[in-house]
Amino acid sequence: MPTKTEKDTLSGTDTTGHEWDGIKELNTPLPTWWVYTFWATILFAIVYCVLYPAVPSLSGHTDGILGYSNRAALAWELDAQAKERSKFVGRIQAASLADIRKDPELFNFSVTGGRSAFQTNCMQCHGAGGAGNPGFPNLADDDWLWGGTIDQIHQTITYGVRNANEKSRQSLMPRFGADGILTAAQLSAVTDYVLSLSRRGAHTVEGAKVFRENCVACHQAGGTGNQELGAPNLADGIWLYGGDRNSIYRSVFAAHAGSMPAWGERLDAATIKMLTIYVHSLGGGK
Repeated sequence: MPTKTEKDTLSGTDTTGHEWDGIKELNTPLPTWWVYTFWATILFAIVYCVLYPAVPSLSGHTDGILGYSNRAALAWELDAQAKERSKFVGRIQAASLADIRKDPELFNFSVTGGRSAFQTNCMQCHGAGGAGNPGFPNLADDDWLWGGTIDQIHQTITYGVRNANEKSRQSLMPRFGADGILTAAQLSAVTDYVLSLSRRGAHTVEGAKVFRENCVACHQAGGTGNQELGAPNLADGIWLYGGDRNSIYRSVFAAHAGSMPAWGERLDAATIKMLTIYVHSLGGGK
């Protein structure tokens, strides 16, 4: 039971009259500003529940008198963005790649749109900024398997490499070791010869002979490559599957046959053009 209220001798504050085991409760009410804030939050919550969807029920929730919906708001924003983009997308579809590059507005829009498409569809293999990964070409240097002009890049993106599309880039390197085309000694000799093309190995007569008889048709004399066949340049020190001796030996022994999708079957024509402009702008395009 409450006892008589009194003023605490130490703090000078009135007590509430409650006492437990000799401990008296001081009468220190909450600050007025805090009480007003508390009631304001309750009022805000009530108004919010009336205006917006808030109160759950067995079959759904209250809709609120404003009829607001996050889903509807998102749909509206996406529709607004689509309308804003459509005026550029339509122009990109109608323009040639050369004309897009000459138009600063279309070029900037294409680079931005292409970057977004690249991050969604291409970055997983080619890396951020097109820097490449083992087995996936670096798109930011000036070394191209199938050519780095804007039209060649567009062709490669549209139809891909070594896939089922009839217009896909196609090439096939023999498995010189796995299929017994060359002996172990010949494989070792031609590996050393390939290393010597970039001044990193011994240039032997046997290696040069094996290369001339088996490799020149695609990689050309001196190993400078052939973009029409997708045959890489072996003399520039840039390697797709590794440039150390073991990696080169494995490539000669078993070959590689990396594949790229035909993005023209998955993306619309405007997006393909924007991707082309973006990849070409990375720095390695010719």
